[in-house]
Amino acid sequence: MKLEDAAYRLKEFWGEFRKERNGLVGLGILIAAVLAVLLEPLILPFPEASSRWRDITYWQDNSKSAPPAWTNLFTARKSAVALTLWDSRTEDRGPGEKAYIFSYDYEFSRAPYDLLLRGEGSGTIPLTVTVRRPDSNAVEIIRYVLQDLAGQTFRLSFTNEGKANALEFLRKTERPENAAQIATMSYGVPEILFSRAEPDFVKGPKPLAGRYEIEVTAGFTDPRASIEHMEIVVVGRVSGILGTDSMKRDIFSGVVAGMKWALMIGLLTSIVSVLVGVFYGITAAYFGGRVDSVMMLIFDYFISLPVLPILIVFSAVYKPSIWTIIAALILFFWVGPVKTVRSMALQIKEETYIEAAKALGAGHGRIIFRHMAPLLIPYSFASMALAVPGAIVYESSVSLLGLGDATIVSWGQILHDALGSGAVLSGLWWWVVPPGLLIAVMGMTFAFLGFAMDKILHPKLKTR
Repeated sequence: MKLEDAAYRLKEFWGEFRKERNGLVGLGILIAAVLAVLLEPLILPFPEASSRWRDITYWQDNSKSAPPAWTNLFTARKSAVALTLWDSRTEDRGPGEKAYIFSYDYEFSRAPYDLLLRGEGSGTIPLTVTVRRPDSNAVEIIRYVLQDLAGQTFRLSFTNEGKANALEFLRKTERPENAAQIATMSYGVPEILFSRAEPDFVKGPKPLAGRYEIEVTAGFTDPRASIEHMEIVVVGRVSGILGTDSMKRDIFSGVVAGMKWALMIGLLTSIVSVLVGVFYGITAAYFGGRVDSVMMLIFDYFISLPVLPILIVFSAVYKPSIWTIIAALILFFWVGPVKTVRSMALQIKEETYIEAAKALGAGHGRIIFRHMAPLLIPYSFASMALAVPGAIVYESSVSLLGLGDATIVSWGQILHDALGSGAVLSGLWWWVVPPGLLIAVMGMTFAFLGFAMDKILHPKLKTR
């Protein structure tokens, strides 16, 4: 019967909740956030973002301070998009020699920052990298020997390793009178590779669109020689869904990785603090007299404390972890539902069934936990939902000041890094807007849920 009664009440609550449009919007956003947390390993372009957010070697092949890829839709001159070329076809070029050929369709006005050849190798392997252009020109851009590898990762930059060859290719088509300007021009290797081979290049390159083939020829005369997981990384001028920051980190991976911490901080703080506040209010109302006076004096003391300044001082002195920040938030947030619960509990304790329970010899604990709390806890659900935004904002504020837990990826930490790097002054809006917007959206989500539940669980509000 108890299970059937609970199912009936839940069905009745859902019937009322469906009528609240704001509540449904909040529920939909919350479900999407929970799915993003559960599917994080599948949707993140950089799966180790949570654990290696501050590891610069993990992000070294990304573009620096690159806008989101979709900004190309709003510009006349399209920028090369960051991507990785995985697929290649293999051709035998003779005894002990193979060619790995990658295709790249270039349809942009602005060339990428660089191209990188990555892979894992063993033994000594001579490599030759040739770029075959749509105009039938072939540029041997890199000639390099990998020495005595033992399964290590190798990484070759076209800009670093191929500058001399790229300039030599440019000199073949440039006017003789411009030869002195070639060595001092600001254009790099990618601009040379992806531009037309015409005179007066130094006055301004013209993009050459079409299919490029990047051919990597490797020699395997060393019996230990082998290459695996070879790929070409295009370091584009625009990157990903939300761009990159000045440390080359993917912003989308950061905000998604920070979502689980926002939900955990908000939900854990609100659930524990509200439950503590509910039982505190019930206990004060039930015992009354001096117990009530002392407990309300403690309540008045805590509710008068300025939360944010104390959190800032606490964080500055102790350099806390995320768990101590949550504990500190609970220490201040429990006062939220006390007044309302106490006033309701004062009425309930005068009910006839409470007097009957006392007459039958029921203990204080049984009356509080078995007779009073079940009636009041449902009314605290709205308080739980409304407490979540405050917890998220407080943690973000502390992290924004550089006093949060630096071992995790939180939205406040991302904003702190943006502030410290001058993102606003540099115009890197994609570094600031997404985490700030998500803090606002998550707060709005739980506010919608809280207002909807408050209206359902407090029938008097329906007339307002």
